[in-house]
Amino acid sequence: MNTLWNVLLLSITIFAVAKFLPNIRIKNFITAIIVAVVYSIINFFIGWLLVLLSLPVMFLTLGLFTFVINAFLLWVTDQLIEDFEIKNFSTTLLAAFLITVISTLLKWIF
Repeated sequence: MNTLWNVLLLSITIFAVAKFLPNIRIKNFITAIIVAVVYSIINFFIGWLLVLLSLPVMFLTLGLFTFVINAFLLWVTDQLIEDFEIKNFSTTLLAAFLITVISTLLKWIF
């Protein structure tokens, strides 16, 4: 149940960020749910490995490199889902930052 709740919060966050940033195209909220599920799966299987491999950089940047890793994972998700498109890397980086911050706040509140 907790996993479903987290996916729903992530879906809402992704949908809101996609509507807020002009260089992101998302078809509808169902697509946001699919993006959240795919992003969560990619993060589960690849995210921890990228964090582990980049530990020295993480220490040097005090953890801020996490946003670059999240941007890469979001880019991979963008490549896998046809109805979800991010135009450039700077938008991907900003979207990853916003998604991380907003979803963390929502999880903390709810």
